[in-house]
Amino acid sequence: MTKHSTAAPSGPEPRFEPHPSSAAAGRELATRDDTPLVTDPRLRLFVYLLLMSAMFMATLDNQIVSTALPTIVGEFGELERFGWVGSAYLLTTSAVMPLYGKLGDLFGRKYVIMAAIAIFTAGSLVCGLAVSMDTLIAARVLQALGGGGIMVSIFSINADLFEPRERARYQSYSSLVLMASGALGPVLGGTLSDLFGWRSIFLVNLPIGIAVLIGLAILLPYRKPNRKPKIDYAGAILLAGAVASIVFWADSGQIFGSLIAWESLAVVAFGALCATGWVLVERRAPEPVVPLSLFSKPTINLLLVISIVSGAIGIGSVNYIALFLQTTTGLSPSMAGLLFVATTGGIAIGSIAAGRLIAKSGRYKPFSIASAALGVISLGIFSFLHAGTPLIFIALVMLLQGFGVGIGQQVPVIGVQNAAAKADVGAATGTVTLTRMGGAAIAISIYGAIVSSGLTHVQIALPGGVDFRNLTPEGLAALPDAARTLVANAYSDAFVPLFLTASGMMVIGLIAALLLPNIRLPRHGEDKPAGAPVGE
Repeated sequence: MTKHSTAAPSGPEPRFEPHPSSAAAGRELATRDDTPLVTDPRLRLFVYLLLMSAMFMATLDNQIVSTALPTIVGEFGELERFGWVGSAYLLTTSAVMPLYGKLGDLFGRKYVIMAAIAIFTAGSLVCGLAVSMDTLIAARVLQALGGGGIMVSIFSINADLFEPRERARYQSYSSLVLMASGALGPVLGGTLSDLFGWRSIFLVNLPIGIAVLIGLAILLPYRKPNRKPKIDYAGAILLAGAVASIVFWADSGQIFGSLIAWESLAVVAFGALCATGWVLVERRAPEPVVPLSLFSKPTINLLLVISIVSGAIGIGSVNYIALFLQTTTGLSPSMAGLLFVATTGGIAIGSIAAGRLIAKSGRYKPFSIASAALGVISLGIFSFLHAGTPLIFIALVMLLQGFGVGIGQQVPVIGVQNAAAKADVGAATGTVTLTRMGGAAIAISIYGAIVSSGLTHVQIALPGGVDFRNLTPEGLAALPDAARTLVANAYSDAFVPLFLTASGMMVIGLIAALLLPNIRLPRHGEDKPAGAPVGE
């Protein structure tokens, strides 16, 4: 008679991922090395600080440019190309992210990140020497060719420096660097422009980039992958075309006047052709730039959905929340920026707390669920806010939203790196970073269309026949009380469907988070089957 035990099983939990394909398993065995890239704790911390300096430089750049753009337009003119200074950077960055991840897997991450930093630094020098709007846009493209690789390479190197649970804690510190650059960027950009001219906002990257390059050259070890590099040129070009088309289409409403204009639809058609060609090429490529086997794993697919939603809310909504504050409360841009301290504080608290708890428990699913749930609630509350809502209440809602973003923003990277085969960590990191940027780009276009639609048929008679949609915050503040109230209410009504849409996006993220398997990150020295999650 068989005796059944009532004790809980001590072996691994049932696997939620399929076994890796033979090709992926071969790559895994060829590159598997579980020892940290840097074993000395002090040296590892110093290398991490160098990486954070590079991240701060790259992420600060996009923020610092925003406040200097009016000055640049004043010197070069060509206001119609104003948006391309930012769009060209975003397009190029998104296109090259997956390629950098794969290059790190093939050639080792040290020289890939050094190349990215060198290109970014050279691009910064060319931006500072620009003589026209066209040369500035071209220089921004060069800068983005490096900037797109810095973030992906840093997250991939973190996977080599720290074991999964320790990585969760350090990823939370990375989030603080991202927040610091977002908070300091606009202020620093305006200050440098006023004191030293707009060119200084680019030239300031030179000493930082050179110092980081020297430090990494000396201190970061080179781990050469034990595999023969085979670059998937066709796959890289087709994927870049597909990604760039998505981002370009997201901006096409401003460029061509509508997201469904024939030019916009042509962009969509081109992107679809590139995507189809990319899938066909990747099926046959010996070293695909993004292995299709990644998408056969339910955990990775769910985390990519969460990453898209995270980008749509954490990045895409920021400018529109700032616009909401300035148009419905009468706050100046600087005061509205100060109110974002509540969001920044919430992200800092949530990110650090979640990083430590994930490092202790090894479980990331609960934080993804909580993050999405708080996003649904906070954005839902935003839809009920109206002109005249007390600022303290708005600040509390922003604090809640920031806390929700903070506790969940590191989950997609940590989860995907754990679920992917070790040989594909770079490609997987590039993919999840790309989806976050893509989610932001698409959401920005959706939000813009919603607000524009809500204001299209509103008619408000203002002194001098001024169109209220073109009012600056200063112009709005100068209106008579009755007129200012009408404008504030018009914007408040237009933002209701935006916040409801954003809350609906978070519902999609919540469903994906609920469907995640409850995977436990392995402890230091604990073996993980190639490509499979670890259970208790």
